Amino acid sequence: MQLYDLGYTPDALEVQITELMVATADGGDALVDRHVTEVLRLLRQHLKMDVIFISEFVDGERVFRRVESRPDKHYIEEGQGDPLEQSFCQRVIDGRLPSLVHDVPALPGFAELPATPFRVGAHLSTPIVLNDGRIYGTLCCFSEAGNAELTRQDLRKLELSARLTAQKLDEQRQRDSGGAPGSKH
Repeated sequence: MQLYDLGYTPDALEVQITELMVATADGGDALVDRHVTEVLRLLRQHLKMDVIFISEFVDGERVFRRVESRPDKHYIEEGQGDPLEQSFCQRVIDGRLPSLVHDVPALPGFAELPATPFRVGAHLSTPIVLNDGRIYGTLCCFSEAGNAELTRQDLRKLELSARLTAQKLDEQRQRDSGGAPGSKH
């Protein structure tokens, strides 16, 4: 079954994302490949966000592996990290923060959230879950301004991209270990 069979038109964002992720070169690092950057750019623009990123959870840290920002804004840098427990990402993973927030400062528990060096208004986040059930990290995006127009459908687009990213990561790990996708070592 193709996305076209699910009622998506060929120019739908979901179709563009899927085609770009499938086009990712088999021999390249899934998080460095230019197709991933293009997917992030498309998502950021479609969702009207200031920044979108892929983070990896490593030894209690959240490390930004891929970042795509508005050209006039630089919030975070690839390779930069910070304590996972002091991140919105961890709070989304453990259920202390919703995956879709229209205006973070309006949340009842806003005072308990980690301080950020910039304003976070609208926020979307979803885990990147690998085949073996481990959480690699998150796919997140935010804007300085709140955005009451974000919908559950917007979150589903982010979730689709996170699943495709996880699939690419799993395939890369299989290649790196010399096994076929789906085989156990």
